[in-house]
Amino acid sequence: MELTTERRELIAALRDFCRREVGTREQRLALTDGGRESHSPELYAKLAEAGYVGIAIPEEYGGAGGDVVDQCLFFEELFAGLAPVHGAGTSHTVAGVYKRFGSEDQKKDVLSAISGGSVMSISISEPQAGSDAANISCRAERTGTGWRVNGQKTWCSDAQFAERILLVARTERVEGKPHAGLTMFDVPADVAGLAIHPIETMGGREVNDLFFTDVELDEGAVVGEPGRAWGQVMAGLNGERIVAAAQGLGMARRTFDDLLAYVTEREQFGTAIGRFQAVRHRIADLAIEIESARALTYDVVTRIVAGSTDPQVLVRLTSMAKVKVTETAKRTALEAVQLMGGYGYATEYGMEHQLRLAISPTIYAGTNEIQREIISSTYGLR
Repeated sequence: MELTTERRELIAALRDFCRREVGTREQRLALTDGGRESHSPELYAKLAEAGYVGIAIPEEYGGAGGDVVDQCLFFEELFAGLAPVHGAGTSHTVAGVYKRFGSEDQKKDVLSAISGGSVMSISISEPQAGSDAANISCRAERTGTGWRVNGQKTWCSDAQFAERILLVARTERVEGKPHAGLTMFDVPADVAGLAIHPIETMGGREVNDLFFTDVELDEGAVVGEPGRAWGQVMAGLNGERIVAAAQGLGMARRTFDDLLAYVTEREQFGTAIGRFQAVRHRIADLAIEIESARALTYDVVTRIVAGSTDPQVLVRLTSMAKVKVTETAKRTALEAVQLMGGYGYATEYGMEHQLRLAISPTIYAGTNEIQREIISSTYGLR
């Protein structure tokens, strides 16, 4: 994909931002409680002040009015720069929903807040409803003035520092249509009756359990149409998958660059280890995989912008990109840890942290196993 002058300038500016703000391990540790936090509000505020957070939000809501190409370049560079701004991903996913289905008042409120640096979260999964979203049981019932929510959600990314949570809850049961009867709600994170409990993970503090106890929402909290949440979620999945691919591409690129620097500098038996054929060939294989992942990602991005690809084919391709790139990022990190030996395993050198970061994208935004189910179904295999 050929980049415009403006996009090359965007890339250069984001790289400069990352070098300046998180260019050293010491800077990253200081911003993340020693690596335990996945998101730095301080850094995110600077990113928003520079005008980057709203890159794909319309100008009338304080954004830059960019498209999915700009959005993917944004995420690739941030993840390549190891910027701890995990909340950017969930916020962009939420923004996509409001752009499509939010009322004008909701758009003005939520999209403007995201452009200004507020983090938003989306909550779909439950203890018994992960990949099986049809099994959602968190209940929202009508009251005289709005809705009352009760139930538990889990694996909710970034809720611990979010301003709002886009909740998918069950509002009715429809015989023979398990995905029907789900509704989206705009929930303030500080609403009475909502308890947010962080879940400790190998990647740090990223996800949470949510407990709703008689949470009262007014009628205006519904996003889109009542009972139609599943279709609204599905409408945004292509965008979520391609963003996950862009993030994975940034991860893979950074890991490869750090590994290449190591094998070039590290000497054993009187020579740099990168000169040994066993190492050279593994580096070559990783380079091939990363370039293949890049070509697929930006081919899909170009198709999304053009809007001329058959919808079913686009679903297939976004799922392919998500699987290919995130698996490549994980493989690159695993190879890096192996080739760096003890230095790859030691926390002091950072590569083990990059491995931990590279594992979760194969799980979120729809596990890669589910993506393979989607891909095979587009070929008529069910």
